[in-house]
Amino acid sequence: MPHPPLMSLNVATVRKQWNLREAIEGCARHGVPAIAPWRDKLEECGVEEAKRMISDHGLKVSSLCRGGMFPASDTVGRQAALDDNRRAVDDAATIGAACLVLVVGGLPKGSKDLKDARQQVQDGIATLLEHARAVGVPLAIEPLHPMYAADRACVNTLSQALDICDSLGDGVGVIVDVYHVWWDPDLETQIKRAGNQRILGFHVCDWLVPTTDLLLDRGMMGDGIIDLPAIRSWVENTGFTGYTEVEILSARDWWLRDPDEVVKTCLERMHSAT
Repeated sequence: MPHPPLMSLNVATVRKQWNLREAIEGCARHGVPAIAPWRDKLEECGVEEAKRMISDHGLKVSSLCRGGMFPASDTVGRQAALDDNRRAVDDAATIGAACLVLVVGGLPKGSKDLKDARQQVQDGIATLLEHARAVGVPLAIEPLHPMYAADRACVNTLSQALDICDSLGDGVGVIVDVYHVWWDPDLETQIKRAGNQRILGFHVCDWLVPTTDLLLDRGMMGDGIIDLPAIRSWVENTGFTGYTEVEILSARDWWLRDPDEVVKTCLERMHSAT
């Protein structure tokens, strides 16, 4: 590799061991230049306090996770989702996040209409976009693996996400998360299509074989079967120079380890496995 990627620690990687203050201090201690908080961690300390701590330790914020969850069975639910997303946009603006990650949501309760759910997602992002543009927070659609289409995200490929981007214009882009898109035979083509302007984040971990839990058994980079160097090269060939977020949800392994060991291993694997 011509150079090691710049790492951002997604707080999910150490969410069972550290609160946000401890994660910020851990990044500073280990020389990790950026952090990606989750909203529940912000709520624990307050958004203004989070902003102060991040600034005091000289960190950048690669993203805030998460907004989204747009589809609902009625107008009351859809409005509640929009209200929550506006708050998420404001939180992202306050802490200086480079983007707000959107996990868009799946089928409303009792529905089997996937086409309608996807339309609700596009309509919800379109409505949110005016506020996001006004405060300068790009919206980053994260396509999730098809196994999550029913309950977490009915946008499952970069192609689907980019179709929404093309429809809505400036202020919306995509997250390339290897855990969710590594399997896609059209991945290289769609990364090229996205280009530097649409790729708002690059997330890494690994896919273990066997995987014992489809949500909480992600692997450390190099421990699974994803061709991380290839995907990284496709992303960087677009001109992307942003942070590489390490996001490892690992209930049976990395969440049980000393968090300083976890961060050290992440840094080592960023050099050796990605």
